[in-house]
Amino acid sequence: MSGSPERLLLISPSFHGYWKSIGDALARRGYEVHTARYDAYDTAGEKLRLKATVELPERLRVRGDRRTAETARLTDRVIAMLREVRPHRVIIIKGDGLDARFWDALGDIPRILWLYDDLHRHDYTDAFLREIGPVVDYARSETDMLRERGVDAHFVPNAFDPHRVEPTSTRTGEIVFIGSGYQNRYETLAELGGRGLPVHAWGRDFSRHPMDRARTFSWRRPPIAASREVPLERAYQIHAEGAAAVAIHGLQNGHAMRTFEIPGMGGVQLVDRDDVDQFYDVGTEVAVWHDLDELEELSRRALSDPVWAEGLRAAGRRRTLAEHTFDHRLEEVDSLWH
Repeated sequence: MSGSPERLLLISPSFHGYWKSIGDALARRGYEVHTARYDAYDTAGEKLRLKATVELPERLRVRGDRRTAETARLTDRVIAMLREVRPHRVIIIKGDGLDARFWDALGDIPRILWLYDDLHRHDYTDAFLREIGPVVDYARSETDMLRERGVDAHFVPNAFDPHRVEPTSTRTGEIVFIGSGYQNRYETLAELGGRGLPVHAWGRDFSRHPMDRARTFSWRRPPIAASREVPLERAYQIHAEGAAAVAIHGLQNGHAMRTFEIPGMGGVQLVDRDDVDQFYDVGTEVAVWHDLDELEELSRRALSDPVWAEGLRAAGRRRTLAEHTFDHRLEEVDSLWH
């Protein structure tokens, strides 16, 4: 781009600060980036208000539609920023917390919708997706399906941000996991710990802190070492410090951020998806497991075979920096403007 930089408004959920990685990569491409986090609840008061007025009544099945009013409030905030910034281009990440007024307010501003999560977690119709403009999906299978339905869909997988924090040479000797506590993850990690492995999980669904139990409306926790949720930069470091980091996808169609973050930080990734081979060489850059016996075997090898583990660390990081950073992904996204 020449002359004054184009103003680009990035509209995103707050989810672990990935909006910052995306915005920074766009800025390195020459844009003047403004960000609207449509679900930002940055203060304790805002978080408490959301719990009291929306989440708790929904949990208790209190009659009345409180979510619609909250969506309208968030949409008002984003529309106000849209009018203030007057962007030349807009990238919307998910956009699931905004109502129809936002899409009307966009007018004819060039836009890209980045779904960022499984398609079934969104309520967009095929007709809407066909009209909205380029649509980015993190799962190849979903991209193919959307194209068959006439959507201008493009496969852009998740990524790693090497600018967030430097790798660490500290090693804890733990088998680590960071993420949400879905049932399959509870069961896998509890079983692995039950077999004598030093498993440690981070996240509000694993933490035994009273605040996290209250936030998740759940008291039950798997019998493994657990810690509270950590910022993304610390999560990156934990992946590198562990003897190995376990990636458990379950029913996700695309690959999670962890697929790229663990090797990106020089971690030993033990991942449950054969199709990771579209990004990494299995056996030399990452290791794949299919059942608990394989996961146990790989975990014990990571603890006892430093030559093998260090080989995965170095090769996985090298591949990630060469092909799987946010700069690589945003170059792809930036080529999609109509």
